[in-house]
Amino acid sequence: MNSLTLSSPEQSGLLHLANLNIDFAKRSAAAQTSSISETVAADLNRMEAENLNVWYGQTQALFDISLDIPQNQVTALIGPSGCGKSTFLRCLNRMNDVIESCRIDGMIRFDDADIYGSQVDVVELRARIGMVFQKPNPFPKSIYDNVAYGPRIHGLASNREDLDRIVMESLEQARLFDEVKDRLHAPGTSLSGGQQQRLCIARAIAVKPEVILMDEPCSALDPIATAGIEALIGDLKDAYTIVMVTHSMQQAARVSQKTAYFHMGQLVETGTTEQVFADPVDQRTRDYISGRIG
Repeated sequence: MNSLTLSSPEQSGLLHLANLNIDFAKRSAAAQTSSISETVAADLNRMEAENLNVWYGQTQALFDISLDIPQNQVTALIGPSGCGKSTFLRCLNRMNDVIESCRIDGMIRFDDADIYGSQVDVVELRARIGMVFQKPNPFPKSIYDNVAYGPRIHGLASNREDLDRIVMESLEQARLFDEVKDRLHAPGTSLSGGQQQRLCIARAIAVKPEVILMDEPCSALDPIATAGIEALIGDLKDAYTIVMVTHSMQQAARVSQKTAYFHMGQLVETGTTEQVFADPVDQRTRDYISGRIG
């Protein structure tokens, strides 16, 4: 069929796929020259979910999910609204524990131990697996105290000098220090939306986590702030393992190395981001990426 005779949805879907393929073409040179450390990291899993099922009351939200989270990479969770990707994300540091009706069956391993085991200290777990939420949520405290809160609670600083160093290093890692260094005692809520989200990231990394979970971290931000957060995520993956929920397939293509597609509570397809977007195996994945569903 001549391309000029395609229906509008088909034209839109093909254009969408073409744009994603252009993104991958631009990244190909970097992928071919990836460092040895990245190659090694690709073979290591930081977390592993096995046969995970989740219910809210009588309603099952996740069905038999098994997914490996590779170390020092960004894993993107994509899929239509209500497909279970945020539920899965919250399982990774037991945030669903606060929902009384939630019941979980299956296993999630972290350091070869089941995080749902009876001996697990949930407070310690959440320090090691940090969370950045969809909407920036700075505490009603100063910029300094927002970042210092976690280290104080967990006893990571023995004196004020140590605390100052942790705050400064965390703000620098979050690409925020130069913008706020002269007003560290101003309220965190006085910052712009993008700055507030970077402050929340600085707060998360101040307790030295090993994994950072991000639930649509750019959905409430403008394009310029979004670009800043995406660049920051690219920096952070060298030091942290990142799992990110996103509704933007372009964002997943730009920042992630692995992608998992969820649909109606099921994990439909997973693989390298390039493979999932350029050559999806399952028709449901192809339909979602092309814009036919979702």
